[in-house]
Amino acid sequence: MQRFDGIAGMNRILTTLLLLTLAAPVWGQDFERGLQAFERGDYATALREWHPLVEQGVAEAQHNLGVMYDLGEGLPRDYAKAVKWYRKAAEQGFAQAQYSLGFSYANDEGVPQDYAEAVRWYLRAAEQGHALAQINLGFMYNAGYGVPQDYAEAVRWYRRAAEQGHALAQFNLGFMYNVGYGVAQDYAEAVRWYHRAAEQGHALAQFNLGFMYKNGQGVTQDYVQAVKWYTKAAEQGAANAQINLGLMYNIGYGVPQDYAEAVKWYRKAAEQGDASTRFNLGLHVQEQSGRDAGLRPGPHVVRSCCRSFTPR
Repeated sequence: MQRFDGIAGMNRILTTLLLLTLAAPVWGQDFERGLQAFERGDYATALREWHPLVEQGVAEAQHNLGVMYDLGEGLPRDYAKAVKWYRKAAEQGFAQAQYSLGFSYANDEGVPQDYAEAVRWYLRAAEQGHALAQINLGFMYNAGYGVPQDYAEAVRWYRRAAEQGHALAQFNLGFMYNVGYGVAQDYAEAVRWYHRAAEQGHALAQFNLGFMYKNGQGVTQDYVQAVKWYTKAAEQGAANAQINLGLMYNIGYGVPQDYAEAVKWYRKAAEQGDASTRFNLGLHVQEQSGRDAGLRPGPHVVRSCCRSFTPR
């Protein structure tokens, strides 16, 4: 069964299924007590506080019950029951539940995988301004999952999320400008969006930004800036950044030449199983230049892994 990943050759991206903290005047205190209990790991109390709200049809509580089934926290993990409660909340127009339901359809979790149905629910949430739904809807158009492939439509949705400040959307939009998918190729615009994502700590954006500085694409060639951004990505464990940072030390681009530092970064990449690093290590022993790792592809899709809370 195909998982909902990025287009060929891309890494998966982590995201959150959110436990919402929105509160209406009548039921807000009970909801808040349940939320506080959940945050401290007291799932029995959270269920006790939320259960009456679920029976009253409060969409936020229904969604959170679905998340508990989804996570297996306080309840046995049961994707089908998670979907049941996501659907009840989604049908009331609750954007977060619509996103969660779309994600379930995209990933064969509790329902048979159905990209067209995923698109339908992502669209409902995206039209309400839900940034993660906008990103995933953009990816569906990008990859042609559940809809005809349409790069321009993908760009439209990436942009809407990017303008909300979402780093993943900014990276994806930067990549579309970088390669000219759905927009005229524009390296300077790619750099602008990579920079926004990189400043938020997005490792692949940091790597791509370093690559742009190293090669003078969209910016004046600047090895010092390239090293800066490669270092930030490498310190987060990005293997390609570790390779390129090793290369910069190996040949002395933007930093004093330092073979020991080059080997250190090559080894870090090699420890992650990167085959090309063994080539670079071999060349280093022969006192030759290593092989540069190319621009990392995009865009990426929001991938469920961890869960967190949104602020009130």
